[in-house]
Amino acid sequence: MRILYITNQISGAAGLERVLSIKASYLADNMGYDVHIVTLNQGEDSLFFDFSKRIKHHDIKVEGDFFQYIKQYSVRLKTIVNRVRPNVICVCDDGLKAFFLPIILGKPCPMIYERHVSKLIEIKTDSQSFFKKIKLKARFTLMELLASSYNRFVVLTKGNTLEWNLKNIEIIPNPLSFYPEEVSGLQNKTVIAVGKHSFQKGYDRLLQSWKLVNQRNPDWKLKIYGTIDENQGLTALVEQLGIEKSVEFYPPARDIEKEYLAASVFVLSSRYEGFGMVLIEAMASGVPCVSFDCPHGPKDIITHNQDGYLVQNGDVNGLAVSINQLIENSSLRESMGRTARVNVNRFLAETVMKQWDELFKELVV
Repeated sequence: MRILYITNQISGAAGLERVLSIKASYLADNMGYDVHIVTLNQGEDSLFFDFSKRIKHHDIKVEGDFFQYIKQYSVRLKTIVNRVRPNVICVCDDGLKAFFLPIILGKPCPMIYERHVSKLIEIKTDSQSFFKKIKLKARFTLMELLASSYNRFVVLTKGNTLEWNLKNIEIIPNPLSFYPEEVSGLQNKTVIAVGKHSFQKGYDRLLQSWKLVNQRNPDWKLKIYGTIDENQGLTALVEQLGIEKSVEFYPPARDIEKEYLAASVFVLSSRYEGFGMVLIEAMASGVPCVSFDCPHGPKDIITHNQDGYLVQNGDVNGLAVSINQLIENSSLRESMGRTARVNVNRFLAETVMKQWDELFKELVV
């Protein structure tokens, strides 16, 4: 079967790129699929994640003003689709243009839209003006109307289904990117967080919480891995809170598995998520997680009090209390870490990709 993925650039270190590399490579290497990926303005940029050498890569270059951009994109994408002649098209693009693709392409075959983020990704700050709220409502209404033209609209969690009023919706979670043979010893005095500096990831909230942790456990370190954005003001906040000796920022780590294995607690402070890939990666490494119960993802992954802690979204004090509990009780850490590694098996690639295989075959029949 021939699958064509349509996406944007895949040179970054974000979750969508990681998940696409896992899924597309598994289909090509383990299931015998003929996999093609179309990128947008990828050019000669190198890929952050590894993709199977069996995958055929096509790139579309577009430039100019809005109208030139759309015309070039439409014409060149149609050319590739006509040449590849896929059995199924999967669209992995969280932007608005993705919703128009069934119209642009005329649905030459069954089409699937993969939604990797929550609608809340459109909210950039804690406060929104009246006009921005109206604009967002209109945008979401248009997205929902166009989404119904896809054969399937795939989301990652039960919570994500509540954001959409669609009959074609289906839940398929992200697959694990690795399941290491070894696990963390959970003895290093290190708490880890992973994700780019952004409003979504809520590191401002994490740092406020960490000040409380640091007061009780000053010998522990917080390490944050992800694309660094000085405009987020996190370095200044660290200095303002007086925790600069216990907080370290690192750029994205290509071998992030190594960093999970060197940590004893993982923390997710996001205001919202599409899934929470970093949670299942930490759990696969035997590391217990503390997470805000944000929309959407953590409650689908963490079983509270068994393999980690879910804290009311935004409860900075509660986050600190849960982190301190794991720091101060090594037997609890170890018990939750063992349970986490077992519970996360449901996200193994071979399990998740069976769902995709069944969906593809259902649509093509």
